[in-house]
Amino acid sequence: MSALFNFQSLLLVILLLICTATYAHQVIPAIMNRHQHGFLGVFWKAARIGERLSPYVSICCVVMAFSLFFQ
Repeated sequence: MSALFNFQSLLLVILLLICTATYAHQVIPAIMNRHQHGFLGVFWKAARIGERLSPYVSICCVVMAFSLFFQ
């Protein structure tokens, strides 16, 4: 089943995108800031969400980990 049709998998993909984009923005900020518009702008926006809402994102990651572990 595709991650787009399973809600839990879709949430997992979104969380992984946010966490990966935030880490990449910490490592190479110049490349991320250069591509704020267009298709690559999605990664820039995900990095902004990860930076500004980091406590909530980390809580969601822990909840998702427990959800997958006990499923």
